[in-house]
Amino acid sequence: MPKYLPFDIGISFKTSVSDMVNFYWKNRGIIADFIIPHDSTNLVRVEFDKTIVVRILDEYPLSTEEPLGEGLVPEHFAYRALGTKFWESQSNGILLIWKKAEHFRFVTGWTCLDVIADIAPRVSVVPVGQ
Repeated sequence: MPKYLPFDIGISFKTSVSDMVNFYWKNRGIIADFIIPHDSTNLVRVEFDKTIVVRILDEYPLSTEEPLGEGLVPEHFAYRALGTKFWESQSNGILLIWKKAEHFRFVTGWTCLDVIADIAPRVSVVPVGQ
């Protein structure tokens, strides 16, 4: 059964009505922006300088992929995830080469982001359009 370790991003918001609105590749990393409900001027930005594997999917297939697991918190956005099907589906080569890799999951009511990376993300609040 998967285990989720919530981590604090410095802002809380109602994730069930949030969504990803931008996704950009940046060199070997990514930038993903998410709606902050009831704040039309700012977004939550998740940045990874280097990623190994990225998956974007709707919340529905994610919620039916495996049992809910331990550690999920209602309306929480950011997790380190352990023992998920996504993690276990990665090749042995990836896990041997990137020994420090971890699985990060960002959950909204619509679009969710899974990232396997060996460097933790930077999460910040940015103005819309920046």
